[in-house]
Amino acid sequence: MNTAAVHISGLTIAKSVIASIVSRACDEVEGVVQVGTNVLASSLISVFSQHTPSDETPVEVDVVNDKLHVGVHVSVFYGYPFVTLAQQIRAAIAQSLQSQLSCDIDAIDVYIDNLVFPKE
Repeated sequence: MNTAAVHISGLTIAKSVIASIVSRACDEVEGVVQVGTNVLASSLISVFSQHTPSDETPVEVDVVNDKLHVGVHVSVFYGYPFVTLAQQIRAAIAQSLQSQLSCDIDAIDVYIDNLVFPKE
């Protein structure tokens, strides 16, 4: 089986296509800086410390019992309540996936991996 694609609702869809849909949905949520973390900042952290940046994929896609399971790693702005923000991200992703794929969704996990403070 091709691990770069998922088979759901009679379709085979590239994970990168689903990741694009998820990323686009997250871009519409106020308080989200970006999907994933800042590569430059992570690289600098690894240069100046023993901390190694995460090799996590910003959008994880899987099928569980013929339902889509999505995990999304985001960077967010300080000042937005995490629980509310995660609910808004889940709702935006669910709406986008439903409109594009018309498939059942098992879960949407939101991982807040980075907090960005605004410049004063």
